Amino acid sequence: MLVRFATSVAAYALIAGAAGAQDGPVKIGVLSDMSSIYADITGEGSFAAARMAAEDAGPVLGQPVQVISGDHQNKADIGSAIVRQWYDTGGVDMVTDGGSSAVALAVEEVSREKHKLVLFNGPASSDITGPRCSPYAAHWNYDTYALAHVTGSAVVKSGGKNWFFLGADYAFGHALERDTAAVIEQSGGKVLGAVYHPINTSDFSSFLLQAQASKAQIVGLANAGADTINAIKQGSEFGIVAGGQKFAALLMFITDVHSLGLKVAQGLQYTSAFYWDMDDASRAFSKRFFERIHHMPTMVQAGVYSATHHYLEAVQAVGAKDPDKVMAKMRETPINDFMTKNGKLRIDGRVVRDMYLLQVKTPEESKGPWDYVTVVQRVPGDDAYRPLDQGGCPLVKKAEAQ
Repeated sequence: MLVRFATSVAAYALIAGAAGAQDGPVKIGVLSDMSSIYADITGEGSFAAARMAAEDAGPVLGQPVQVISGDHQNKADIGSAIVRQWYDTGGVDMVTDGGSSAVALAVEEVSREKHKLVLFNGPASSDITGPRCSPYAAHWNYDTYALAHVTGSAVVKSGGKNWFFLGADYAFGHALERDTAAVIEQSGGKVLGAVYHPINTSDFSSFLLQAQASKAQIVGLANAGADTINAIKQGSEFGIVAGGQKFAALLMFITDVHSLGLKVAQGLQYTSAFYWDMDDASRAFSKRFFERIHHMPTMVQAGVYSATHHYLEAVQAVGAKDPDKVMAKMRETPINDFMTKNGKLRIDGRVVRDMYLLQVKTPEESKGPWDYVTVVQRVPGDDAYRPLDQGGCPLVKKAEAQ
């Protein structure tokens, strides 16, 4: 188990007697994949983003914010054990990033039990704010419902009616396939089949052969990170695209495009809550981030900053770390930063913000390093995310009854 600590000890010592010291400093835990297939998407970049938000906030409740990190290793038992220790004896007030979907669902239960906050950015399963919703959890970035409805519907409308899914065999992959299949069928398309692979698969040959044999127009990739990269690279070698089929990358990141290269990735469409080159504010943040991590931020890493920033503003406004009061303040305050304009945190924990359908440029269209995508469409948050009354969140029913 990897756990690290980042704070200014000297600054802490100077103001230890300041207001708020009796409760200790605000402490944030970044639970992430530091060493495996999602490390580029999350990992060190998520840790750096949280530290940037803490530094920008300055002293909160009279003390510097502390940020630590832990490696969940994509294992639910390890992730939940780290968070339990953080909450019980580590003095952690809020956890962010949050791991893969399987890890996140386990962590959400610990958060609920301990009455401590968790602001998810890495996981995708829409169940986090559906049947499994919690008053102490927020889903800050994308989810499988939004990915399905933005990318899935766009591909079907452009003529991709018949699909075959290649997905990761855990909560995320199954949820993404489920949500996208519903969109396809509602749009008049058809799902011809699905196959699931273990996480961190190196050889996709048997799965790609099944996708080819299906004759589906679209091979929907319900996976992420290195699994998506390897599936597309090996699919190119197998002649998937040359044979007339197309990939739909249902969850993709700027770092994936960088790894694939524009020659292989060109034309792929995917959904994101953030792109570094959207406007002056996104470029300014991304430049600062690049100086630390040496690649442009993914939407997970940008979201970790956004969530941490909004949380710290709420703590400062409330004047205490009380999780119920802080969460209430976060819900009542619009979210405005370099990646979010007038976002809102709903009672079910879902953050509603605009999403973007992106398309990877050709090598000829790119004007320089990291100039990789074109914004095809902006999708308003209320259209991208699941309606509040359709997720099965018990908190919604409780609020309606009051």
